[in-house]
Amino acid sequence: MLGILGGMGPLATADFFAKLLEETPATCDEDHIPVLLLSDPRIPRRPPAILDGGESPLPRLRELRDALIGAGATVLAMPCNTAHHWYAPLTADCPVPFLSIVEASCAALPAMAPAGAPVALLATRATLAAQVYDAALAAGGYRPLLPTEAEQGDAVLPAIARVKAGDAAGAAQLLTPVIEALLGRGAGAVLLACTELPIALDAVQSPLRARCVDTSRALAQHCVRFWQTRSR
Repeated sequence: MLGILGGMGPLATADFFAKLLEETPATCDEDHIPVLLLSDPRIPRRPPAILDGGESPLPRLRELRDALIGAGATVLAMPCNTAHHWYAPLTADCPVPFLSIVEASCAALPAMAPAGAPVALLATRATLAAQVYDAALAAGGYRPLLPTEAEQGDAVLPAIARVKAGDAAGAAQLLTPVIEALLGRGAGAVLLACTELPIALDAVQSPLRARCVDTSRALAQHCVRFWQTRSR
């Protein structure tokens, strides 16, 4: 059974689950992956923990991880990019496989951008500050391209907040010119390294999605491939 450690945020968790269903080659109910979905919005906020020394979410993440395993999960996934700052300690003592959104998303890059190309990173300040993606990008031969401070503060962060507040279309209006600008500055692809951001582009059926890695969908595809391999 796949355990989903969610709630960061709730809408992004629901979006991940919907994409998991879309990516599963099913013709009937029984073809789908059995899932335990735990969406707990009370997990301490990740950005303040990374940027301001706030309460660490790691103890609560461990509790929820263990609750999923205790309920029967045999593989885990966590559809939150910033929370992957704690991926190493979460997996060090984990008795079941814990699939990585970073690994899944970077594996999707070669189909979009050649090695050596700059890859734009759109994420929370905390994800960027913690360099959640940097090592995986470097291992694939990619160079991170970051938004300007103005783009980050005036568009990316407000777009994330708008999705959390239920205004995905408004978020897309903020996000679109930033993506266009990053592509214009040479980005071979854009990593939507916050699970709220794909929701914004999906809300307006943006053609820019073809140039972006949807990290939620990449993780969903990774889960499906893993489950199919284990189920043979």
